[in-house]
Amino acid sequence: MKNQRGGIEIAALVLEDGSVFGGEAIGHRPSSGIAAGEVVFNTALTGYQEVITDPSYAGQIITFTTTHIGNYGTTQLDNEAKALHARGVIVRDMARRRSNWRSESDLDATLTAAKLPGIGGIDTRRLTRLLRDAGSLKGAFGTADEASLLAAARAETGTGGVDLVSTVTTAKPYTYGEGRFSVVAFDFGIKTTILKCLADIASVTVVPAGTSAEEVLALKPEGVFLSNGPGDPEMVTGAPRTIRSIVEAGVPTFGICLGHQLLSLAFGGHTFKLPFGHHGGNHPVRDIATGTVEITSQNHNFCVDPDSLSTVADITHVNLNDNTNEGMRLKKHRAFSVQYHPEAGPGPHDSRYLFTRFADLMENN
Repeated sequence: MKNQRGGIEIAALVLEDGSVFGGEAIGHRPSSGIAAGEVVFNTALTGYQEVITDPSYAGQIITFTTTHIGNYGTTQLDNEAKALHARGVIVRDMARRRSNWRSESDLDATLTAAKLPGIGGIDTRRLTRLLRDAGSLKGAFGTADEASLLAAARAETGTGGVDLVSTVTTAKPYTYGEGRFSVVAFDFGIKTTILKCLADIASVTVVPAGTSAEEVLALKPEGVFLSNGPGDPEMVTGAPRTIRSIVEAGVPTFGICLGHQLLSLAFGGHTFKLPFGHHGGNHPVRDIATGTVEITSQNHNFCVDPDSLSTVADITHVNLNDNTNEGMRLKKHRAFSVQYHPEAGPGPHDSRYLFTRFADLMENN
């Protein structure tokens, strides 16, 4: 149905449980009139462009809990990747005007140019409460009729048991920055802000997710970085075995988010899916060694079971909202990782010291 009301194109969001939300079409209009994916919510107050362009959102529809989105427009300088991999965007109110000296375009035009569908005018408070209580749900939105949207939502696979990394990783190696150390970074869906932080300490060679341990070690890196990325870590087949070989070869290794999960799997850890994930820029995490509480940026649906690592790793950080594992350090190897995003983008910079810790690990190797 392509109903018009006062120049606004009417659209709807339908979840797999049958819940219906009325709204209006924004951004790109898919020819089918339907966009489908796993619906999650993000609580960040700012940084909508960085969120939308984060490859970790592949397969997902992002609900922004902040009421007004698009106030300061967009600029290509804030993109976290060259292509957008999210399935769609849900907002309460899309700003009709943008105001910022850095702004190059408005958000609606950016979504349209990137062919990313969106729906506005949604009661995001009701939707967020539903996702909080029921967990992440598959959904579909667009200008199609509600029956078609419901069928699309129920046919959606979600992010569990799906290999999404292969859809976002680089096709060939490339270099970034000219820092002191030599680092190989696995691209499981790496963000530009992470590369900028690594470039402060290293010359970075970014390699595809499927690169072998032999190929990495042939580059003689002083350190290896395991990036963030989307979806189910157990579907990134081959990566844990590769990572274990690299770590056991003595190369200092640092992982973030999906990289944390894959490093854990490499040494016998287990992962599980959180009810609605952690998505936002205000999650409190405690450093167990110092007692310091850091406010962190997070974006993940899966988590590592700390008990599964008890014999091989020390848990270094814990989430104060739900006591989940947020970091670990291997006992017998030069490797550590965190579940959250110390680079922020968007979010606070409380945890950027971890990049210095990685540099110190390489310095002392």
